[in-house]
Amino acid sequence: MTAHPPTSVDTLLDRARAHLDRLAPQDAAAAAEQGAVLIDIRYGALRDRDGLIPGAHIVERNELEWRLDPAGGHRLPEVTGHDLRAVIICNEGYASSLAALSLHQLGLARATDVVGGFQAWRAAGLPVEHPTSVSVPARSIAG
Repeated sequence: MTAHPPTSVDTLLDRARAHLDRLAPQDAAAAAEQGAVLIDIRYGALRDRDGLIPGAHIVERNELEWRLDPAGGHRLPEVTGHDLRAVIICNEGYASSLAALSLHQLGLARATDVVGGFQAWRAAGLPVEHPTSVSVPARSIAG
């Protein structure tokens, strides 16, 4: 394995975003109406505190690649091929950029994220649900 020279997370983020066609929250909502799959990678405490985007799939960041790999046995049912339009949403639009680039490396070239993340979605007045119970239980895929 070739070692990479040290860099900063800001540089990694800039490199990731150079490969993404990032979406404003309104554009992400429109993409979902046209068949894109919204993937919420925020951790449970944030979902409990701030709510959920109706129709978005909850996939914890540590399971993202397994759940969106079209060739994998643990994929979401909606993941039927590498042409999937996946829109990744984190809290503020940072981790989602790195996550979307990881999906590009799996061959999901149409994966992207939302500028400003969930907080921008909510600030734009887009739909948010506030569940009455605790966060959706995660299903572990790896021991």
